[in-house]
Amino acid sequence: MRTKVFIVDDHYMVIEGIRSLLQNEKDIEWTGHASNAASCLAFLQQQQPDVILMDINLPDKSGIDLCKEVREKYPAVFVIGLSTFNQQSFIQKMMGNGASGYVLKNATQEELMEAIAAVSAGKTFLSDEVAQSLRKNNEGEIPVLTRREKEVLELIADGLTNNEIAQKLFISVTTVDTHRKNLLAKFDARNIASLIKAAMQMQLL
Repeated sequence: MRTKVFIVDDHYMVIEGIRSLLQNEKDIEWTGHASNAASCLAFLQQQQPDVILMDINLPDKSGIDLCKEVREKYPAVFVIGLSTFNQQSFIQKMMGNGASGYVLKNATQEELMEAIAAVSAGKTFLSDEVAQSLRKNNEGEIPVLTRREKEVLELIADGLTNNEIAQKLFISVTTVDTHRKNLLAKFDARNIASLIKAAMQMQLL
């Protein structure tokens, strides 16, 4: 079954660029485009695509607000945020308002296809650059930890050495060391003491 894709963007070149990337894909049905929020909502009253590629900066309304409105009115329509902005706050607000994915405008055809396939299947998709941006911890923002990183963090806080953590979690010492380095980077901590302190302040311990 072909996935119906619609795009909302106020830059003609962006629309044409993405259309040319997708129009020859056999799994994609291009349903059209809108250059602002009002014409997007008018289109949705007539028909609903499966996926909307939605710019964050629209002339009449923020794409972040439009995303929320679309998801409330048409819960079956998936939204992928489309932006030149790679800032955490934009990504988090867009995802918080119901977007299933976030892709930068410099995305490759492969990345766009992957994003559309993922959100159509009910999954979340973040392009590599976006995921990296989310991993970088801006001051005051709580870093996103994997389940394993959280386990390692708790065991470090309990005073266990790398060897002890490795034995307890059945992973190699090298893997523990990698997690430890990742945790220090995510919390922007210089050493284990400041890592533990930061994690406690953020109520992660």
